[in-house]
Amino acid sequence: MAAATGNDDNGFDNQLKPESEPAPVNLSSPPLSKNAQKKQLKQQRYEAKKAEKKAQEKEQKKKDAERKHKEWEETLANATEEERLKLIESRKSLRKERMEKRSEEKEKKMERLNRAKEIGQKIVVDVDFAHLMSDSEISSLVQQIMYCYAVNGRSTSPCHLWLTGVHGKMSTELDKLPGFEKWFIEKESKCYIDAMADQKDHLVYLTADSETVLDDLDPKHIYIIGGLVDRNRFKGITMTKAQEQGIKTAKLPIGEYMKMSSSQVLTVNQVLEILVKFLETRDWKTAFFTVIPQRKRTALDPVDSSKLEPLSEEHQEQEADADETADKHDHLERKKVCLEVPLESNS
Repeated sequence: MAAATGNDDNGFDNQLKPESEPAPVNLSSPPLSKNAQKKQLKQQRYEAKKAEKKAQEKEQKKKDAERKHKEWEETLANATEEERLKLIESRKSLRKERMEKRSEEKEKKMERLNRAKEIGQKIVVDVDFAHLMSDSEISSLVQQIMYCYAVNGRSTSPCHLWLTGVHGKMSTELDKLPGFEKWFIEKESKCYIDAMADQKDHLVYLTADSETVLDDLDPKHIYIIGGLVDRNRFKGITMTKAQEQGIKTAKLPIGEYMKMSSSQVLTVNQVLEILVKFLETRDWKTAFFTVIPQRKRTALDPVDSSKLEPLSEEHQEQEADADETADKHDHLERKKVCLEVPLESNS
């Protein structure tokens, strides 16, 4: 389930609130239905298959590296002294060129992120739901957050990314990410409602249950994406949370541009990427069709697909500062993290 922020539409300060203080929300996990159990079993099989495939790819990568090293050694062994010197010098030159290019790209990235920190759109990922999730669900969310950081870092118009509610198990798991302590984002142990108390009027939670459709991203507002991987156990929890806190809500205008299939599940990083893509293009249609996978659409709206960018891929890189760490993955739609997506639906 995901929550996100919205624009300057009227909030829900008193909506559905009785005159007296509302009773605490029961957040205990209800028993799974037979259908939910089947979905859970299917998800477990998927995770097992994914782990097996990842292990095979790792082994194949190791074999390829060994083969290339052997070929290089054989090439040097069969070359003359003069040829060996030229080969070695050429390889050093290529390596230096790659390192300089990477260093230049990193500098440009930091310039963009610094600018976003000063004047960029603020987007919060609310991770204050760890007590409702299993260990595997927390791991899935952590991976989604890693993708969010990578997507934002590569963007030509990055947002100013915040993580709030980072404590307990969630903090422990995030700290395991290589270089997490050096990530160029804001990390806050408190809830956004406390960490941004002086900006409460600008907080907007993105939730599918909102009646307000997000038309544009207001730079004065702070959009919140709810990070809750719950396999649909807690429907409507982000809307309830926003109402009880008295902050605005909104949903993405997906229904105005495409029809979704029965699967209305997007990952946290897909929601973040949609927002970032909109910041780049100021075009919702381009953002949706670039990020939302084909399998989640019932039909393709009339749009020139040749002008759209392909679905993004993450490439895992571990450097000394590890601030560009991101697992290589085939299209973001493969991730099965269940979120409360800001769609125009009755979910």
